[in-house]
This record gives sequence, structure tokens and C-alpha cells, in this order.
Amino acid sequence: MATQIQITGAALLFGLYAAVVLFFVIRGALKTKSISDYAVGNMNFSPVFVGLSFAAATTSAATFVLNPGFVANYGLSAFLSYGVFFPLATITSFVALTKSFRKFGQSVNAVSLAGWVGSRYGSKGYALFVAFLSALLITFIVLILVALTKVIASALNANELAVLATLTVFTFGYMMFGGANSMVYTNAIQASIMIVVAVILIFSGIKFFNEGFAGFFDKLFAINPALVKPANPTSLFFHDFYEIAFAQIIVGIAVVCQPHIITKSLLLKKESDVNKYLLVGGVVQLLFFLVVVAGFYARLQFPDGLPNDEYISKYVVSIFAGGTGALIIGLVATLGLISAGFSTVEGLIQSLGTTITTDIIKPLFNKKIKNDKKYITINRVVIAVMGIVAFLISCTQLNPRYSVAIFAQNGVYAYFSIIFTPVLFGIFVKNVSLKVPITGSVTALIVYFSVYYLLPAMVNSGIANFGYLNNYLQGQVHNPAIAASTAIVLSVAAGITVHKFCKKKQ
Repeated sequence: MATQIQITGAALLFGLYAAVVLFFVIRGALKTKSISDYAVGNMNFSPVFVGLSFAAATTSAATFVLNPGFVANYGLSAFLSYGVFFPLATITSFVALTKSFRKFGQSVNAVSLAGWVGSRYGSKGYALFVAFLSALLITFIVLILVALTKVIASALNANELAVLATLTVFTFGYMMFGGANSMVYTNAIQASIMIVVAVILIFSGIKFFNEGFAGFFDKLFAINPALVKPANPTSLFFHDFYEIAFAQIIVGIAVVCQPHIITKSLLLKKESDVNKYLLVGGVVQLLFFLVVVAGFYARLQFPDGLPNDEYISKYVVSIFAGGTGALIIGLVATLGLISAGFSTVEGLIQSLGTTITTDIIKPLFNKKIKNDKKYITINRVVIAVMGIVAFLISCTQLNPRYSVAIFAQNGVYAYFSIIFTPVLFGIFVKNVSLKVPITGSVTALIVYFSVYYLLPAMVNSGIANFGYLNNYLQGQVHNPAIAASTAIVLSVAAGITVHKFCKKKQ
């Protein structure tokens, strides 16, 4: 429980944060005249700011709040998965995909991922298909709203449902008017706070190293020997090398293919800015990923264990409850945690709202709505509806069966599994038939949901036995990375096969 002085300090800090955000939203809204301005801005942004915006949008509340909970519960195996293999794959993919994606996106004035795909393959129908699939990303918005609710409610000793309602109204309310012109600057501020907090959290457990690294791992071993093993066969998600490394590497490569992430490069107006953007974004992102080490500290602080989603919020309140200095550091740490959430949810709301408006509503009703300025109003209505939907779903996830992270991953992982092959071929292969991305997307769609839902149902009911794969399919909670990595590999293989067949036929 937070003390009264902690509650007062947190309330003042949250109020100041909201005021700063609203200042930039109003500033940006005054310069937003069209839906294109809302999506990619009409200002010449600094590559450093855009790089910080990328790092902040990619590294969400999941990285700062939820993933450390997996490390707290499962130890070294979870750290290797989320703190080593996944980050290295993500950053490598970010560098490899950015330049080519941006170059083509600039040439066709793309403002969304669905628009980019539609232009690349010359198919409005396929763009519409991808745009509808983007609705899966609402699960990620739910994750962030729930994570933010946990942190804020813990800091204020407030009712979670009331915090969730206030948070939803505030966030979706200002994003109706914000857009890229304000988001780049709010993200840069959020990223700067997150850098400070990342350093605080990474070094917050220095007291646990008073007997060196050996003593640190001995303390974890005393709680549970499985916490210091590189693989954890008794865990839900970190059984072996395949699940810890291979699946996370595949997912890490593909995770960049989300509209609020890969489209960040479209904010750059000059080609000369790209390298600086990549450097800033990559280095800062790597720092953020290392925050999962705080999961070890949280488990040592609460050796009897906690629900997965509550470790970090309670750890911050607990460890920084001392004197004035500790109180200030604790408040800054809490601000960093909510910054991690807001930075990503802003990008998700902006990109998903833009996609629905420009890639679904506009193509379907373009003949009836000829005034482009009306799409700004339509976009605001879309965001308001998204807010209602996100709030209703979030209410069901305040006390999830295991973790809201699994609910969100199930939607997000399905989305980028489906979109990965189209983006990959669109960037690196010339003269690609439309059959290739369609085959890749359909394959990923079928495989993902079959592996996540159908196969486990068959195993648990005794209808089928998949041998070694049973390790990942048994029980009620499954690892979305298994379904995603399988879907991505088979999707790319199907795309390559169809591409070779089309070339041979030509």
C-alpha cells in the first residue's frame, strides 16, 4: 500500500504529466489540417526525436511492467527469452527493414501499413483485407490500459475500475486531436523519462549483489532452484531452447511489422536522417529491453510470489518508500512506467484509427464523402468508438486467468504473423505476384489459430497426439510465440514456393 505522501506526490506528478501532454496535443492539433497530417505529420521532425519515438512506441508497458513479472516467476529462462534473444532479433530486423520500407512508402505517399501493402502489390482489395486484420491490435491497447491501471491504482491506492475509466477517457480523448504532429514530441519526452527510469530499475537491485553474482543467484536458488536454470520445463512458456530462443527470435524479427512501429520511418522527410534515426532508436530500445532484469529484484523482494502483472508496480512502491530521496526516485520510476504505456498506446490509437479511416472507410465510402476534411471528423469518431470497445474488453482483463499479456499477444502475434510475408517480399523481392502475399497471409492466418486453438483442444481431449509438440499444447494457457513462429515459418515457406512457381510459369 502506498503511503499518503506517496499518493499526494503521485497525484501531483500525474497532473503535471497530463498538462504537458495536453500542451503538445493542442500545439499539434492546430497544425493538423488533413488525415495525412494526422498520420505522418507535416513538420520536419528531428531524427533523434523520431528515434526516441520509435523506441518508446516499440517498448511498451509490456516491457516495463508485465515482462519483468515473467522473469520474477520463471527466472533466468524468461530473462534469456525476453532480455536477450527477443531484443537482438527485434533490433536487427528494425535496421534491416527500415530503409527499404521507408523508401517505397515515401514514393507512394503511404500513411499506413495497409496502404503501403496495397500500393506495393497494386491491390485495393488486399489493402482492405490487411486493414480489417488491424482490428486484432485492439488487444494490445487493452494490455496497455490494464497495465497502466495497475500502476496508477497501486500508486494512488485507487479503485481499478475508476482508474481504467478515467484513463480511457483521457487517452482516447486527447488522441482524437493529437496525431503525428504532437505524438513525436510527447513520445520523445516519454522516452527521455523512460531512459532515466530504465537506469533506475536496472540498478535498483544493487543491494542484492552484496555477495557478488554468485550470492545473487544463490538467493534466487533458495527461493526456487528453477529460477536459475536456463530452461524451465515446469513453466508455462520457457520449456526449452526452441521456446526460449528459436520462437522468440522468429517473433522478434516479425514484431517490427506492426503499423505503429514500422511506419515511424515515414515521419522522416530526408534520407540523410535515416542512419541517425536507426542509431538512436536501436540503442535506446536495447536499454529499455534490459529493464526485465528488475523481475529478479522483484522476486527477491517478494519471495513468496505475486500475480504476474503486479510485481513491478508493487516493487516500485515497496522499494522506494523510505526518505525524501527514495520517495522522489519512486515517483519518477512510477512516471516512467506510465510513460512506457502512454508512448505505445498513442502510436497504436493513431495508427489503428488512421488505418480504419483511410483504408476501410475511405475506400468504401469515397463516392459519398468527397470532402477530405470530413475524414478528420470521421477519424475522431472512429477513435471514440475504439475507446469504448477497448474499455469494455479491458474490464474483463483486470483480473485475467493468468496475464493480460497472453491475451494481447494472442491478437498482436496473429497480426504480424499474417503481415510478415507481404512486408518481407515487398521489401526484398522484385516483381512479386499478388498470389505470394495472399498465400502467405492466408497460410499464417490458418496456421496461427490452428496451433493456438485447434491443436491444444485436440491434445487435451485425447483426440490427437503430436508427440514432442504436446509440451507446448497441453493445459489451458499456451505460449503465443509457438503459434506465431510456426505460422511465420510456414507462411514464408508458402510464399517462396508460390513465388518460384509463378516465376517458372512466366
